[in-house]
Amino acid sequence: MSQLADSQEEILLQLKQKGPQSARALAEILAITPMGIRQHLAILAEKGLVSEGAEHKQGRGRPVRPWQLTEKGHSRFPDAHSQVSVELIAAVRDTFGEDGLDRLIARRTDQTLANYRQALAQHETLPTKLRKLAEIRSREGYMAEVERVDKGEWLLLENHCPICAAAKACQGFCRSELQSFQELLREQATVERTDHILQGARRCAYRIVKK
Repeated sequence: MSQLADSQEEILLQLKQKGPQSARALAEILAITPMGIRQHLAILAEKGLVSEGAEHKQGRGRPVRPWQLTEKGHSRFPDAHSQVSVELIAAVRDTFGEDGLDRLIARRTDQTLANYRQALAQHETLPTKLRKLAEIRSREGYMAEVERVDKGEWLLLENHCPICAAAKACQGFCRSELQSFQELLREQATVERTDHILQGARRCAYRIVKK
């Protein structure tokens, strides 16, 4: 993986977490001059890590062409042990069949749920639980954050999927994650997935509504 300047790494991180951004917006976020940000973007584009999107209008200003990560740019954010994971899934499926793979995923779900429950045990309110859950998921590599939408409604946003290759090979992993959130919060809220990386979305998003 090629070495990048710190500012260039930060640009990639901002595009990963916030989605497509104009050069002006990136310059403001990173406190870099517009000329400086464009120089960094030109280098990143030359390396195939970013590209300009389609031009569109923003309010009354001039049309802008937001910058976005390419597939190569997304690949700089690790998919945990992707090749090994895919090979193990194939081996389990071949050896034990689909039912055996389902049992393995169910076991993983139970363990994950137990760990999350223990971590959230000291948090009583829904907002504090969500913040703690986002903190845990970020440590696991999901770049998670919580965004309040309205009174009694939040979004749990996951800007990266560190198990994407495994999830593509077996979507039971994605189902188990949604089920874990639903079970973890079932006494206080409903949970639904609104955006899904495997369906082409930039990130996974879960809508959480207080009961």
